[in-house]
Amino acid sequence: MIPVILWGQNDSLKHRTDTLPDSFIVLQKVYRDGEELPEMEIKEVTIAGSSKNISRRQARIYDRLIYNVRRVYPYALIVRMKLEEVNNILAQLPDENERKKFLREFEKQIFREYEDDMRQLTITQGKILIKLIDRETQNTSYDLIKTYRGTITAAFWQGVARIFGANLKARYDPYGEDAIIESIIYGIENGYF
Repeated sequence: MIPVILWGQNDSLKHRTDTLPDSFIVLQKVYRDGEELPEMEIKEVTIAGSSKNISRRQARIYDRLIYNVRRVYPYALIVRMKLEEVNNILAQLPDENERKKFLREFEKQIFREYEDDMRQLTITQGKILIKLIDRETQNTSYDLIKTYRGTITAAFWQGVARIFGANLKARYDPYGEDAIIESIIYGIENGYF
């Protein structure tokens, strides 16, 4: 008989030499231009500049803009939701007379529900709301009125808006003049404001 000496593993965590990580990332295969490439989805990262060198006046203007956007953004979301609802119902109605009747009743309901709130908005908040409606629906307020109420009604409300310095045909530009509003909306959606 030949004596054999055996050594076992040490279970101590101090001497752990395991090279496998605790979690794995599985890459997907994608084909681009005939080549197989690994790919993984990463979260979007937003980098905001420092606000150390702004004056008190600029800070007050920015804070007021945050307040105004927070005030009207929920209404823009409501417009989007109501527009989807109206379009779904209109698609099910068989003839033009029923559609017109439905639109008149729906308009009366909307006025009863939101007219007091809309009268409380400032002119600045109204201008922001016009832009946010375009952002949420991909249609200007003028186009929406024209589609659902007609050209004459749209022209009338455009005239009223112009008296107050607003424009129902205003487009939302998230990378241009409305970039600050876009960053505020991002902050609202992510709980920063």
